[in-house]
Amino acid sequence: MNTDKIYAEQLANEYAPKDTSKVVALRKLDAKAKRPASIFTYTFGIIAALLLGVGMCLCMGQIGSGTAGMFVLGIIVGVIGLVGAGVNYPIYKKLLAKGKQKYAFEIMELAKEISEK
Repeated sequence: MNTDKIYAEQLANEYAPKDTSKVVALRKLDAKAKRPASIFTYTFGIIAALLLGVGMCLCMGQIGSGTAGMFVLGIIVGVIGLVGAGVNYPIYKKLLAKGKQKYAFEIMELAKEISEK
């Protein structure tokens, strides 16, 4: 298999003139279908990771008074962060499927028009 040939074809396709209106519209629809799931997932994942980190800091006594109550609070906050990180991917998959379903007809019609040329 000639990898140089494959690379050259990919690069040529990237620079080749395209039917801009339909191809660009297809890419925009694809991004529009995926964007809400990605935004939610990144935001929720960052919040879950921060909760996990705050819980760890509370347990180790880096923040808070270092008492037994703070240790227990740290465990609770850390477990909430772990659960949030654990459910993030299944939520992403559901949101992505919902977004794809919402725009599936339009994307399929546009893709059919482009491929028939």
